[in-house]
Amino acid sequence: MSARGTEFRETLLGRVRLDGEDRERPVRLDLVARAGTVVLPHRTTRARLTGRVRIAGRADDADATGELEISPLARRRIRYRITFSLEGRRLELDGWKSLSPARPVTSMTVLPYSLLEDGRPAGEGTLRFPLGTGLLPFLTSFRFPRTSADHPGRHLAARWDGRPGRTEVWYTTLTDPATGTGAWLHHEVVAPTDGSAAYAHGWAAVFPPNDPVRHARFGPVPATRDTEGFTADGVRVAPGTLSGSAGPFTWSLTETPQGPPLHTFPRWSWRHPWLPASHMLPASRCRYTGTVRYGEGEQLRLDGAFGASARIYGHGNAARWAWLHADLGGGDLLEIVAAVSTRPGLDRLPPLVFLRLLRGGRTWPGRAERTAVGWAGAGRFTADLGLPRWRVTGRAGLRRIRVTVTQPEERTLALDYTDPDGSTAVCRNSESADAEVRLERWWGRWRPEASWHLTGTAHAEVGER
Repeated sequence: MSARGTEFRETLLGRVRLDGEDRERPVRLDLVARAGTVVLPHRTTRARLTGRVRIAGRADDADATGELEISPLARRRIRYRITFSLEGRRLELDGWKSLSPARPVTSMTVLPYSLLEDGRPAGEGTLRFPLGTGLLPFLTSFRFPRTSADHPGRHLAARWDGRPGRTEVWYTTLTDPATGTGAWLHHEVVAPTDGSAAYAHGWAAVFPPNDPVRHARFGPVPATRDTEGFTADGVRVAPGTLSGSAGPFTWSLTETPQGPPLHTFPRWSWRHPWLPASHMLPASRCRYTGTVRYGEGEQLRLDGAFGASARIYGHGNAARWAWLHADLGGGDLLEIVAAVSTRPGLDRLPPLVFLRLLRGGRTWPGRAERTAVGWAGAGRFTADLGLPRWRVTGRAGLRRIRVTVTQPEERTLALDYTDPDGSTAVCRNSESADAEVRLERWWGRWRPEASWHLTGTAHAEVGER
């Protein structure tokens, strides 16, 4: 049997007095906790925390991260440690609920805490769980997803089994929050259809906001299978690490998963490669720390930059395609692949759209097939592909979405792809694209539910033959 984890959401309200201030400020925490095991009261469980920290007039960080220690019997406490930004400073919230059978309600709902900056006191306060408004959403948010089958590291292992006519890809995209620079690391194995030796190759690219895009290639070299990930010509992808060199580029990064796996295509298509290709993210969101050097004296220092790695396995590139990875903040993200297959018959269809919106710990639409095939062929999402702007629209259930992606020419890099059959395609990629996302819900009429505007932080691509 697959092991199961625990996921839930929690909101805490309270006040804080920052050092140097003579008054208290309101505080709100909206958190998502994810543990690798089922939470049981008799043992200590540690969970990852992501979410949003707001201090009135001083801080609003939707990318807060931390750890939750749940130990109601062994240690009689529930401890929170959360790191967030306040006006360019990195603070840590450290506090715990001291559980007591004499005061069961108070001890479970009151959280005294301290704020620390580099280990030094920076403030203190108290948070409370709002029973009246928060209990029902808290209880209904609990999920117990399978974990062993979907561990991020498991999906990095090579799928290629030596058969000809296959392409396998590992790629990573991220944005440095300090400079706004985007980065792209692409690793690929191609097994030609004619049975000739498989080869590995790839490239690295950076997208500085005010300078030309830089890139360099590595390989091709003979392909080898790596049980952990990708290895070729000194370039390596393995659980928790990316390293290598290409021309003037060298990189060494640690990767820390911050979310569950996300299957852009139907989950079964990754286990059984019956479709022309399949796409998925081993972890929907990751943090990256390390250095990318790309020229004499030029380097990108990353400290907790957000991005994601993705996997592709199939028979080659589509006839036309578009891709978007948009980090929406607070653990939410949008992943889109829209493509026209090269297979006879399928190549006459309009682009099939696979859209996954991860919001509040839940994925919409519920099934990946929904956006591509609709119901009995009706209600498919549509894509209008082109440059510098492309769009995706669609409706599922009581929600509809409109996505507009803009890839400015000066922030877009064109690169050639070669399929196993020797045919070629050109992709135009931007790791500093713009995106507008509008989500609406039907309440007697269409009403706005959420919207996001990304300037220079969307990761996007359009490809064609």
